[in-house]
Amino acid sequence: MLAGIAKFYVEGGAFMHPITLMSVISIAIMIERVYALYFKYNINADQFMAQIQKLVMANNIDRAIKLCNAAPKAALPRVIKAALTRANKGEVEISNAIEESTLEVLPQLNKRTPLLTTVSGMATMLGLLGTIIGLIDAFAAVATAPPDKKTEMLTLSIAIAMNTTAWGLIVAIPTTFVAVLLNTTTKKIVEDIDLYSVKMQNLLVARGKGTTNPLDH
Repeated sequence: MLAGIAKFYVEGGAFMHPITLMSVISIAIMIERVYALYFKYNINADQFMAQIQKLVMANNIDRAIKLCNAAPKAALPRVIKAALTRANKGEVEISNAIEESTLEVLPQLNKRTPLLTTVSGMATMLGLLGTIIGLIDAFAAVATAPPDKKTEMLTLSIAIAMNTTAWGLIVAIPTTFVAVLLNTTTKKIVEDIDLYSVKMQNLLVARGKGTTNPLDH
């Protein structure tokens, strides 16, 4: 197995190295982004907001803020905390706090994920370039190689052409797939922030007016 992989890699020629570099970059980005989006910035939004709602409606803003502090890196709690710290202010100040916090959080959610698409494209293009170089060598072998070397050189050139294409796709396909998953997760987190920040603003404004406005309305 390992011998076959090594043979495949060596026969692919020089273009296998930059494609491999793309794979290393891709893996590093994927590990960091998976950790960030699934563990660092994410949270069970429904459960978290149900607890926050109960505390706000009980007029226990300090405990609600402490609950946000329990997940200091998570995106939604950071935005909700910004609103809660302005709970006794007017609607404009609450809205401004939410907007400012959201603008701080969004770049962190979207950071590096677009690079995966770039890396995927680079791996594919490097594979295609290796294919073209291999085909050029193949035609050259047919045209100029001695008869006793022609088959050997043609085989090597075709190996370069095929192996680099395959290696580029092996790197590009999973990279693209993971990029789609990460974008979907990012979109879900952003949608939760948009939804619950508006509901929290409405709840705090209603609280300031002495009325109630449950989050699930």
